[in-house]
Amino acid sequence: MATIINKQEIISIIDNIDIIPAIEDGFVAYSNGRTVVPPVAELLFDNPPGDVHIKYGYIKEDDYFVIKIASGFYNNARLGISSSQGLMLLFSQETGQIKAVLLDDGHLTDIRTAAAGAVAAKYFAPKNIAGIGVIGTGIQGKLQLQFLQKNNPCKSVWVWNRNPEGAEAFKKELGNDFDIHIVQDTSEIAKHCNLILTTTPSEIPLLKAEDIRSGTHITAVGSDTKDKQELQSAVLERASIVISDSISQSKSRGEIYRATKDGVISHDKVIELGTAIQDKALQRKNENQITVVDLTGVAVQDIMIAQSVYENYKDLKN
Repeated sequence: MATIINKQEIISIIDNIDIIPAIEDGFVAYSNGRTVVPPVAELLFDNPPGDVHIKYGYIKEDDYFVIKIASGFYNNARLGISSSQGLMLLFSQETGQIKAVLLDDGHLTDIRTAAAGAVAAKYFAPKNIAGIGVIGTGIQGKLQLQFLQKNNPCKSVWVWNRNPEGAEAFKKELGNDFDIHIVQDTSEIAKHCNLILTTTPSEIPLLKAEDIRSGTHITAVGSDTKDKQELQSAVLERASIVISDSISQSKSRGEIYRATKDGVISHDKVIELGTAIQDKALQRKNENQITVVDLTGVAVQDIMIAQSVYENYKDLKN
C-alpha cells in the first residue's frame, strides 16, 4: 500500500533538509544524460487564468520514478488560497508499484524552484552583491530570497509587485530579516540591484535591457510557458552568459524561447546549467558580466525532492 504523506509532514521534513545540493546533483545528472525526462505536458486556462504542468521522469539505475502534477491559478489570492497547488507520486523503478503519494499542495514545487535559484546564483551571481531585486512578491519571490542567503547573503532588498498591497505584505512579513525597499517601477530595481529575481506570470516584459547595470545577474523563474515573458529579449542579447536549466525545454518555453523567436540570440549561445556546474570555464569570470539563468523547471528537480522527502520520512518512522 502506498504511503500517504500530508503537507504538514512534508513541511516538517523539508525544513530539516538542505535540498540545494540534491537539486544541484539532479541538474548534473540531467545534463550528463543519466535521466529520462519526457517533454512537459500542460493545460492552460483563460478564465480564471491558470496553468497545470505534468512533469515526470527518472534517473537511470535509481530506485524510483516520479510523476508530478502542479498548477498555478493566479486569482487564488482573492480567495485566500495559494496560487500553487498539486501533488507528487513516487513509484518503484523496479516493479512500477506506487510507493508514496506526497500531498504537498504545490509546496515541493515551490521549494525545488527556489533551490534551483540558489544553485544558479551560486555559480553566476557577482561576488559583491549591492542589492537583491525581487520582481513579484508572491510565494516564489519570498522563497527565492530566503534560499539565496545560504550562498549569496545580502540583506538589502528592492521589491516590485503589480499589486502594491502584495509588496506591502511582503515587507511586513520579511522586514525584520531584510532591509526592504518598495519601488514603483522595475527600472528602480535594476538601478539599485545587481542580483535580480523575476517570479511573475507576466506575458509582458518587465525588465528592459537599457536599465540593467553592468555585472548584474538575473534568475528568471516566472516564464514557464510559451506565452510568458518577464525579460525584454534584448536583455538576453546583452548578456555575456545565458544559461538554461533544460536546453530542450527552452526551445518551446521561457525567456530563451522568446529571445530566439525574436531573433536576437541563437541556441548556440545557450549553456545548460548542469553542464556549467561541472566546468568553471563556463561560469561567471568577472564582476562586469551580465548573466541570465532561465529556469523553466525540470522533472529531475521533482525526482530529487520527492525521493529526499520519502527517504527522510522512512527514516523518521523507523
